[in-house]
Amino acid sequence: MDIWLAVQAFILGVVEGLTEFLPISSTGHQIIVADMLGFDGQRAKAFNIIIQLAAILAVMWEYRSKIVSVVTGLPREAGAQRFTANLLVAFFPAVVLGLTFADLIEKWLFNPITVATALVVGGVVMLWAEKRPHTIVAESVDDMHWQQALKVGCAQCLALVPGTSRSASTIIGGLFFGLSRKAATEFSFFLAMPTMIGAAVYSFYKHRELFANGDDVPVFVIGFVTSFVFAMLAVRGLLKFIANNSYAVFAWYRIVFGLLILATWQLGFIDWSSVGD
Repeated sequence: MDIWLAVQAFILGVVEGLTEFLPISSTGHQIIVADMLGFDGQRAKAFNIIIQLAAILAVMWEYRSKIVSVVTGLPREAGAQRFTANLLVAFFPAVVLGLTFADLIEKWLFNPITVATALVVGGVVMLWAEKRPHTIVAESVDDMHWQQALKVGCAQCLALVPGTSRSASTIIGGLFFGLSRKAATEFSFFLAMPTMIGAAVYSFYKHRELFANGDDVPVFVIGFVTSFVFAMLAVRGLLKFIANNSYAVFAWYRIVFGLLILATWQLGFIDWSSVGD
């Protein structure tokens, strides 16, 4: 395997793992970094499916005890039934809109300029959400009712625009709708499980012919392992961070990063529309 290809796989695995569950847009970072590295084409589509699956498996492993308790308690425990119902209710809006508009969004919005704009706008909204008074009605995910879950699910639909961030949409949506920071963050993690697994299965089926090349297996392995490890580190680190801090630092990161991309494009330093071509 080519050394540069292995380095690309490692870098993109790190980017996916670190950004998937932080409110800074993993898809946006993947688009920008992949363009800079020149990692594109059919191999890139298959690779992205692999590393996103690795990231979601990492968070499932981190919350394996909760998952097992919900699954085993589903037939008889009201708490497990309510939690599962909330996930299904929150999952549904993104499924409908994703299946309806996914191809159009990928065709017209998957570019660095859209990503940068969404990063800046999302950062401003995050700052506003953090500064407004919080009225907490659900301290934990087990305290949520279905109306809150549906509202968070609708907020998640904003993440169909690359650069918005699925995590940011669900976490900030959760804060708006009365969840504590911990509840909003953990519900974002749990909602990612059916959302991302569903997206991975759909993408795998849609692009199944891309996995026929056995020569790409080493690249997929490097990306998968790297994404899994760094996603687990990111999830643990985020939960520790929000225990005593707000999301403002992530908002400012989004704004600065997005403005940097837009400035280099506007001043002609980098033609982001052709990077990676």
